[in-house]
Order: sequence, then C-alpha cells, then structure tokens
Amino acid sequence: MFKIACHGKSDVGLKRTNNEDSFAVEQNLGVAVLADGMGGAAAGELASRFFTSAALEVFSAADMNDDSNNPDPIKRAFILANRKILDHVKENPEHRGMGCTAELLAFKCPRYCLGHVGDSRTYLFRNGRLTQLTRDHSFVQDLMDKGVITPEEARVHRFRHVILRAVGTSESLSVDIMRGEVASGDLFLQCSDGLTDMVEDDLIVQILATGDPLGVKAEKLISAANTAGGYDNVTVVLSEVVPVV
Repeated sequence: MFKIACHGKSDVGLKRTNNEDSFAVEQNLGVAVLADGMGGAAAGELASRFFTSAALEVFSAADMNDDSNNPDPIKRAFILANRKILDHVKENPEHRGMGCTAELLAFKCPRYCLGHVGDSRTYLFRNGRLTQLTRDHSFVQDLMDKGVITPEEARVHRFRHVILRAVGTSESLSVDIMRGEVASGDLFLQCSDGLTDMVEDDLIVQILATGDPLGVKAEKLISAANTAGGYDNVTVVLSEVVPVV
C-alpha cells in the first residue's frame, strides 16, 4: 500500500514583475495541479488560477471510491477551466488572448492518471532515470518530430515559445490523457517551462536523486533556474510515492 507526499513551490524569477504560474496540491484527494498563464499581466494570472480552482472543484466533488480508473474527472476539469476562461473573456474583452498550459496529476494507488495541455511538463523519476511523460504542444516540438531541428536547436529557437494548444483559447480542447502504475519511490515532477528552459535534464536528475526532503528539492530546482538566468516564472510540484508501513 502507498501514500502520496506532495510539495509545490513557485517563484517569479529574476526578470518578471508578476507571477502567471499557479499550482495546487491536495494530498487527501491525491491531486497535484500546475498551470502557466499567458496573456499578459492580470490575464495570465487569472487563467492559471481558473485552471487550478476548476481542477480542485471537480475532484472535490468526484467519487474517489470509483474503482474504474475513469479519467473523466480530469477531462471534466479541463473542460470546466476552458469554459471559465472563455466566459471571462466574453465579459472582459480586454483580456482576449488569455489562456494557460496545464498539468493535472491524479493518484489512486497503485495507478495514476495525467492530463496535459501546452508546454508545461510532467516527468517521472524512477530508479535514477528521468522520463518525460508529456509531449510539448509547441511549434518547435513539431519541428523536432519532423527532424527539421535538433533538441539543442529547439532550446534557442526564436519561436520556442509558440504554443499550439492551450486551455481557454478555443471552444474545442483536446487533452492528452496518460495512465500508468506507480511503484514505491516514484517521484513525479510537474513544472512550468521556466524550469525546463533554463535547467538541463542532467542537473534535474542530480537534484531529484538526493536524499533531501521534497521541499528542499523544490527549492534547489528553482534556485537552479534562477542561477541560469531566471528569465521566466518557475514553478515545480513534486509528488512522491511512499510505502505505508
């Protein structure tokens, strides 16, 4: 039998004056949420908060005793957030263009279910190996998939921040849903691109591999992003699978 321990931290970075990232962790619900807003100033901040609040609203009302491993609550959370943002823009046209990327991770041990839209990411650190579970919905990711550019070129490409899919930008929304089984010691990392744009995978692995508490690991990840320049807001959420003795 397992339990999930979670810790999240967000930082404005060194170049921005406002933080458009948002996160929430509810260990009693087995839910970890991260969103990265876009649209500038208050609009981006609102979009990411719409998502985290919608996710908690859905999962607070969901039947956590359902044994079907049904991903519907995750889809419902994305749909609700999408509608909330679109309705807000109708009432506040000056916020047109707002939206967010989003990661929603739900645990019902021994399984997890992950919903993903945009270029924030979720990784699984297992047995010393870091695996990216999500695929970026971005222009440069499509170029890499076609073999036009390399991952090294993508990191400095002038269009690397062009997102092809986001929550709140269209009436229709396609959500990537992934499911799998957890193992004792698994560590899930959800993060905004403020981390992955600045910190190489090797350093992320070094930090996650330490015996530090989750809070210290989160601090070190954010510190690494800021040491590398801190050009964007950076948010990380860590969820560890812990055996119950």
